[in-house]
Amino acid sequence: QVQLAESGGGVVQAGGSLRLSCAPSGFTLDYYSIGWFRQAPGKQREGVSCISTSDGWTHYVDSVKGRFTISRDSDKDVVYLEMNSLKPEDTAVYYCATRPRDPAPTLRDPEIYDESEYDIWGQGTQVTVSS
Repeated sequence: QVQLAESGGGVVQAGGSLRLSCAPSGFTLDYYSIGWFRQAPGKQREGVSCISTSDGWTHYVDSVKGRFTISRDSDKDVVYLEMNSLKPEDTAVYYCATRPRDPAPTLRDPEIYDESEYDIWGQGTQVTVSS
């Protein structure tokens, strides 16, 4: 059974940091792109960041640029989302998901984070940032 599992969420004060992990079971992340998404209460799920395991290409939405860093440890086969300078508006459930086809670098944000292109999703991890 193929699954993704997120971990690392928690409660942190504004300005603090958290590192989320996304680990597969039953398959490897090789040749996938991995996207991080988040859903705040009462809002639609939105894409946050994406990484290609093929060539290391990364993408961030404007709201997290300069604060979040996505990376992959190929030895551990884990994708991380390092989140710094957290703000209350970052509070959400964070999900990771696999995208079988790498998004073209010329795609716009809605196309990069088109959920129909992502096939395996984790259950999510809660991040709460207090003011």
